Amino acid sequence: AGFIKSPLSQKRLTQDSVELYCEAIGNPIPEIQWWFEGNDPNETYAQLWDGARQDRVKINATYNLHSTSTIYIANLTSDDSGMYECRASNDPDRNHLSKSPKVKWIRSQANVFVIERPDIKAHVAEDSGKLVLTCNMSGPYSTIKGHEWMRGDKVLQKDETDSAFTSYTIEGKMEEHSGMYECVYKTNPEIRGQVNISVAPQVTAYKKSEHGNEGDTGVLTCKNPSFPPVTTWSWYKNGQGDLKNASGRYIIKSSGNKTELRILKLNIEEDTGDYRCNATNSYGSGDATVNLRVRSRLAALWPFLGIVAEVLVLVTIIFIYEKRRKPDEVLDDDDGGSAPLKSNATNHKDKNVRQRNAN
Repeated sequence: AGFIKSPLSQKRLTQDSVELYCEAIGNPIPEIQWWFEGNDPNETYAQLWDGARQDRVKINATYNLHSTSTIYIANLTSDDSGMYECRASNDPDRNHLSKSPKVKWIRSQANVFVIERPDIKAHVAEDSGKLVLTCNMSGPYSTIKGHEWMRGDKVLQKDETDSAFTSYTIEGKMEEHSGMYECVYKTNPEIRGQVNISVAPQVTAYKKSEHGNEGDTGVLTCKNPSFPPVTTWSWYKNGQGDLKNASGRYIIKSSGNKTELRILKLNIEEDTGDYRCNATNSYGSGDATVNLRVRSRLAALWPFLGIVAEVLVLVTIIFIYEKRRKPDEVLDDDDGGSAPLKSNATNHKDKNVRQRNAN
């Protein structure tokens, strides 16, 4: 057996996670095991199993053409610091209880250093139409080579100062910029602090006015783009009670920052009106109104009937016009037929005159 890839030593903070990877090749395909030796002088190597350390250890292995194995440790503590060893062997007696293996286990080691996480104090303040986000790191920490401010995967600001204090300024109100922001300290390993701009739900309707045909299903939608997420959604109609307790025609589907009300078999008299969606989180509540208009099924036929009526009127006008014009055309044909008769009579008269003169 031989190693294709060996685990790499890493530095991590407490409460972080770490992942080590090992890959071996041989014929037959070797088995891979993970062992650990802590920093305590009296501590010896002990094998790690999937689910160890109160289920914080996860080990995945695959054996296809060659062997691969990954060990993942979550929610690190200082006791997780130490030497991690990837062992591989394809000796048939490698796990025998009494026989010693002919070929010893080959080993690859990596150190994991778990550093105590420094305390970061985060703060948000409003000042003259601006929001000032700050992070201040206290306690022992490694050399700082700069800072970044991030929202999700987007970098908002960066610098290369070595200060334990960093700030980021936003133009506008809290309701316009709510969300999760991160201050990142460029250390080894990186240290991150979280700054939350939290507000009551800023609910908006997907459409302020919805239309539906009688007998169809109506769909009304509301959303909340602000932070923190909504914990409870409710729907009301014209100041009435919660619609979830109403008849079976109402179906409410809510997930996170979006809610949807479906009304089955729309009725013009019962369902037309204003509907209010209400959202609640730990900072308060907010709502929005959607107006629903229900049309008769025949309403869709009116445009078609209008077109048919226009065509009938047009055909009638053309028919009357052609009817009145027809007698005039007959007279024109009679006049045209008499002209050649006069012309022929004249020609005969001229012929007779020429014949008499000849005699």
